[in-house]
Amino acid sequence: MDSTLALASEGYAWLPDRWRAHTGPIVRTRLMGQRAVALRGVEAVRFFYDERHVRRRGALPEPVVATLFGHGGVQGLDGEAHRERKALLMRVAASPEGVEALAEQFALAWEEAVPGWREQDTIVLFDEAGVVLTRAVTRWAGVPVAGQEVRPLAADLLAMVDGFATAGPRHWRARRARKEREAWLAGLVADVRRGSAPVPEDSGLARIAWHRDADGSLLPADTAAVEVLNVLRPTVAVAWYAAFAAHALHRWPAHRERLADADHAYAFADEVRRFYPFAPFVAGRAATDLTWEGEHIPAGTLLLLDLYGQNHDAEVWGDPYTFRPDRFRHGDIAPDVLVPQGGGDAATGHRCPGEDATRALIAALAARLAGLSYTVPQQDLAIPLGHIPTRPRSGMVLAVE
Repeated sequence: MDSTLALASEGYAWLPDRWRAHTGPIVRTRLMGQRAVALRGVEAVRFFYDERHVRRRGALPEPVVATLFGHGGVQGLDGEAHRERKALLMRVAASPEGVEALAEQFALAWEEAVPGWREQDTIVLFDEAGVVLTRAVTRWAGVPVAGQEVRPLAADLLAMVDGFATAGPRHWRARRARKEREAWLAGLVADVRRGSAPVPEDSGLARIAWHRDADGSLLPADTAAVEVLNVLRPTVAVAWYAAFAAHALHRWPAHRERLADADHAYAFADEVRRFYPFAPFVAGRAATDLTWEGEHIPAGTLLLLDLYGQNHDAEVWGDPYTFRPDRFRHGDIAPDVLVPQGGGDAATGHRCPGEDATRALIAALAARLAGLSYTVPQQDLAIPLGHIPTRPRSGMVLAVE
C-alpha cells in the first residue's frame, strides 16, 4: 500500500507510527509508487552512510531537488565527485576559523537589528532571525547584497526550505525563489570570473567561483550558483531553530540565566536540535542487493533513515520528551547518536558540512535571546507535526522592550 498520502498528512509522526505497528529491524512501505525500506538506530546510521551500501544519485525526488537542494549540487553526487565537492564546502563552511567568523557576523547583525525591533509593537522572531542570518551569511561569504535587498533575499531563502516537502502555493513559491536566485548567483559567479565583481579571494563566493572539480574544470556557473546557495540556504534555515530556541526559553525559562555559560549554550543548542523536529528522515538508494539484520533489500530500493524517530527513541535517550540540555554537558554523545542533520562523517560523507556552524549559531542566538528583554504575547505556540518543516504556528511573536 502506498504511503505517500499518509506521509503528507502525518508528517514527522509517519515513520514512528509505522515502527510501532511493525516488528523487526525494518519497515517496508511504498512512496510515490516505489518500494521503500526504513531503517533506524545507531548501527543503521553507519550502514546507511557507507557508500558501498547506499548511493544518493537518483534518490531525491525531483520536487525536493527543485526547491531545497538544486540540480547538480553536492547532495546528489557519489564517490570521488562527491568527495571533491564536499571538500570545497568543508573549506568554505566548516573550518573552525570560518565558523567563528560567521558567528561574529551573526552577533554584529543581531545587534544592528535590535534597535529596530524595539521601535515596533511586536516582531515575528522567525522572520527577523531569517533577515539577521541572511545579513550575516552574505557578509561572511562575500556575496554583495544591498541593505534593502536583504529582506527579500531572506524571504526567498526561507521559502526554499519551507516549500520542499509540500504541494500547492508553498511549493511553487519555493521553486520560483530557487530559479530566480540561482540565475542571480550564476550571473554573479560569471562577474567574479570576469573580474567585474571584485570579492575577497578567501571568501566563500570566490572559492566556489574558482573551484575546479575532480576533472580539473571550473564548475558551470549554474552549478556554482547551486553550491553558493548550499552555503546561504542552510545558514538561513537556522531561523527554524531560532523559533524553537525562543519556544524552549518560554516553556523552560530557568535556562535563561544559565545561557551566559558557553558550555550550557552549546548543550542547549544540541538539545534544541534533538528535541524539536526538523528533518524527518533522509533518503538514498540501495547501491546493490543488501542484507540488513537478516532482511533482504534489493538493489535500487529507496532507503529511508529515520532521523526524527532516532532523536526521540527512548532506548537511546531514556526520557526523549523531556527537554534536558544537561544530557550534552559531558560531550559523550557520539555523532551517529544525535542526527538532526544526518549522520556519517562530515568531511568525507553526506553529513551536513554546516553542522558546526549551525550549533555555533544556535548557541549564540540562544544566549542573545536570554539577554534580550521581551515579553511573549498570547499567540498560537502549537508545533504541528503534520507540517514539514514545522515551527511554532505563530513564528514566535515577541514584544521587545
